[in-house]
Amino acid sequence: MGTTIVWYTQNLRTDDHPALHAAAQRGHVVPVYVLETEYTGPSAMGGATKWWVHRSLQALSKQLGTLGSPLILRKGEPATELRKVANAVGADRVMFCDSIEPDLQMRDEEVEHALGQQGIEVDRFPMDLLWDIGSVMTKDGNPYQVFTAFLKMALKTAEVAQPLDAPSKLSAPDRHTKSLGIDELGLLPDIEWYTQMEERWTPGEAGARRRFDAFLEERIGDYAEDRNRLDIPGWSAMSAHLHFGEISVRRIWHMITQDQRWQSATGKEHYLREIGWREFAQHLINHFQHTIDQPLRENFKRFPWVSDAQAFEKWKRGMTGYPVVDAAMRNLWAEGWMPNRARMIVASFLCKDLRISWEEGMAWFWDTLVDADLGSNTLGWQWTAGCGADAAPYFRVFNPVSQGEKFDPNGDYVRRWCPELAKLDKRAIHAPWEAKPMELAAAGVTLGEDYPEPMVDHKQARLDALDAFEKIKG
Repeated sequence: MGTTIVWYTQNLRTDDHPALHAAAQRGHVVPVYVLETEYTGPSAMGGATKWWVHRSLQALSKQLGTLGSPLILRKGEPATELRKVANAVGADRVMFCDSIEPDLQMRDEEVEHALGQQGIEVDRFPMDLLWDIGSVMTKDGNPYQVFTAFLKMALKTAEVAQPLDAPSKLSAPDRHTKSLGIDELGLLPDIEWYTQMEERWTPGEAGARRRFDAFLEERIGDYAEDRNRLDIPGWSAMSAHLHFGEISVRRIWHMITQDQRWQSATGKEHYLREIGWREFAQHLINHFQHTIDQPLRENFKRFPWVSDAQAFEKWKRGMTGYPVVDAAMRNLWAEGWMPNRARMIVASFLCKDLRISWEEGMAWFWDTLVDADLGSNTLGWQWTAGCGADAAPYFRVFNPVSQGEKFDPNGDYVRRWCPELAKLDKRAIHAPWEAKPMELAAAGVTLGEDYPEPMVDHKQARLDALDAFEKIKG
């Protein structure tokens, strides 16, 4: 009976985990997570994701312990720490699932090479995707850059593998080794700014499954209509659970497509399409790796972005003077998340109204989102800026007032996150500068004091953005 180390990277679960499944069938299992202290690449965790990983590892450790083989926590260089654990417990093999992100794939290869030189066998399993990279291509053998065509071809030609059930029990070896305590990883910041995140989220496999089950039971039927609303929870909010692999994308896909209860749900196809969009993002960063920090469309390298630290700070802190933008940015800071429609609104405002580069916005999202994902973050920002694959036309500039009126019709989302505007009528709450002085006085709002004046005139900012785009065309 062999002893196998299962190296946990992002797939922080036991269900549908190919490496764990194979290791359990082989014999003794030693699960290991290594926090890389020297890694500074594009996939290095931001502050919000560190908090999530701390809580997710707590949940995973408890779950693996219950199954019979506790999680070993280490800090340092992965190959070095895995070798130390292997020597201590007598393991002759390491198994893990490949990373999705290109920079982490390079790390995976380096770890495999280093362990091989030490005489330790390595088995790598497919990354956590519906369709393997390279399996969905055009007739000419090129990557798709248009989402609808990508999804159509994927559904036509590429099967989604059946998920694997979690082991009912794990066998630990007789030889043991020390593990760091979760607090010794140092993932939590010194300042406890994550109080509302603690209230909002339940990281871990069990939390992921409860959230998704609730979405299926309560929201998938109305998902097509409600997913864009800001004031009601019509979304699934599964992105962070998916990013950290607390539930597999295959499990989600098959739970929806194979369970007869959801076959007539009107929102089913819309939700599967959103899962497909996430998949499209992962394929893009693997085929076009330069887009992690460069625009896919070459002409955007000449775009005259504005460098304005003061304006960027107002945007980050939710002090732009446009209520729906400010509500969303404050939501992000408090909970590490915002609905997808809100992300499009604030991204458009930054790139079009302020003409500040998508790269600056992407970096802020990376540090503050609990679901910060390299593929989705890159695709989303380049889509809004107009410089990426399947991008929105540059002349599509979101009007922050009409977007608020449409997707937060009663102003409840704004009232929650901008309480200084809470007493304004729904007719005035998305454009308080247009309210009558008596209305503002009755609501206890003095513009410029209680709430800022708009930092830009949207109509003029739109014209300026379109004029800037004209200069790079052709």
